[in-house]
Amino acid sequence: MKLVVQVKLLPTPVQASALEATLRACNTAASQVAATARTVGCYRNYDLRKHSYQAVKADCGLGAQAAQHVIKKVCDAYTTLQANLKAGRYGRPGSRRRRRVEAGPVVFRWDAAQPYDARMLSWQHDARTVSIWTTTGRLKNVAFTGSADQLTAVATRPVGECDLLHRDGMWFLYATIEVPEPELIEPAGFLGVDMGIVNIAYDSDGTRHAGAELNGYRRRQARLRQRLQAKNSQSAKRLLHRRRRKEARHAANQNHIIAKTIVTEAARTGRGIAVEQLTGIRDRVRLRKPQRVTLSSWSFHQLGTYVAYKARRAGVPLVQVDPRYTSQTCHRCGHRDKRNRPNQETFTCRSRGVVAHADHNAALNIAHRGAESWGAVSRPHVA
Repeated sequence: MKLVVQVKLLPTPVQASALEATLRACNTAASQVAATARTVGCYRNYDLRKHSYQAVKADCGLGAQAAQHVIKKVCDAYTTLQANLKAGRYGRPGSRRRRRVEAGPVVFRWDAAQPYDARMLSWQHDARTVSIWTTTGRLKNVAFTGSADQLTAVATRPVGECDLLHRDGMWFLYATIEVPEPELIEPAGFLGVDMGIVNIAYDSDGTRHAGAELNGYRRRQARLRQRLQAKNSQSAKRLLHRRRRKEARHAANQNHIIAKTIVTEAARTGRGIAVEQLTGIRDRVRLRKPQRVTLSSWSFHQLGTYVAYKARRAGVPLVQVDPRYTSQTCHRCGHRDKRNRPNQETFTCRSRGVVAHADHNAALNIAHRGAESWGAVSRPHVA
């Protein structure tokens, strides 16, 4: 399986200037290619090369490999744009925002990431430096650093394509590495995980992951954003931009912790993991206005992605189940009734009188559905 490892570059001022000039040239070329693609209506990589490859090399001073990566980056950007349009992330067809996005070409920031392959980048692990292509020539002896795990990964695993990235005044390389994927264990049951608003995750063992404390942090950040947005000054906008990054890092760190805890417990007990399908959750769930803000302020998709790749690395089976009615159904008798949920936190079965935490009950139902789904998948077909 492929993983992405981040290492931090430590360039000298002269080296940093060369890297900045390279990113500016590559992204200027990318915006130019994007405009050409929109004009001629061509978005496939090899077809777009016929319209832009020579112009990129001549006008922007890029080498052959860099020019090809720029063209591919533009095609990938339009593929992502088309997927976002199809998913409705730019509004309904005919809306003002959607028309503007569909009419104009994609534009790249000067510091947008630029891909590098083995011909443009080489690693010297003993000296802990890299040799990297720039528009001013090959830049050698650029120092890099990282955690012990990151340095070991890039030194001992095959490294594929890398992305050069400038963020918050710092330089990074995002290296794609290949790691062996263990065989899946035969699970002795499943650990169900219910994802929600009050509790980010609640598993079928009764463990609550990131509850009241994290929600308090999210409410404080929401109030601060509201005050800064109301000021609408330049300094407030700069602070909002910095805090957005900080909140994103905090959320990603919390999601890593939650995912690691869930996968570690499943691996320790020899079980698989059952999670709810998150596709279309915002369209499927009907919530009050304050809850809509809370739902949209957390990346459940990111958490699901972290659980999935950590489970693959640990050899733990993962199944996605239909979450409908898991919060209204009794995990013991299977009785389903809207009145089984007198409030957000409590589940009371009106058939057998079972009382439980609503999220714990839902997680148990998800675990049962996970076991049934795994049995249906692994059971051989009988004609």
